Amino acid sequence: MTDFDRRDRPEPPMDGDELATLTGFLEFHRATLAWKTGGLTAEQLNQTTAKSSMTLGGLLKHLAYVEQQWFHTVLHDREPLEPWASVDWKADNDWDWHSAARDTPEQLKALWQDDVERARKCVEEALATGDLGQLSKRAPWADGKKVSLRWILTHMVEEYSRHNGHADLLREAIDGEVGE
Repeated sequence: MTDFDRRDRPEPPMDGDELATLTGFLEFHRATLAWKTGGLTAEQLNQTTAKSSMTLGGLLKHLAYVEQQWFHTVLHDREPLEPWASVDWKADNDWDWHSAARDTPEQLKALWQDDVERARKCVEEALATGDLGQLSKRAPWADGKKVSLRWILTHMVEEYSRHNGHADLLREAIDGEVGE
């Protein structure tokens, strides 16, 4: 049974096995991003702070891309889906961040939620035929080295942890909302 904190985030298990612990922390951080971006207008999602061009809307779109890239494309060696498939990354390496300003809050949240759900299914699919040590079907870097599902899950916890720190600062600057 999963416990939830006061922000309705699932608490990672304190005594879980490796898979439950990794996915528990990943789900906690996904829920943290949902909290930090919840209830904001398009203007608020596009607000920056200090000298950074980072926005909460950009964070949502970037993390949607990261979810699809690691679980759908790298883990299973599948071609990217839209909107990622038609992006000219050479023309704008930060397209995910920049293009978010043209999307509504509903579009950004739906894109992120769809890619999160697809990522969960990709993990389930992989675990039906292997364990956390299985290697990705695609090498994410030019040197040809592949990564394990364990590495991908750990990387995703790190990715969300780092960006949720950004989300803390951005959200506080927008409306004073604070919390871990």
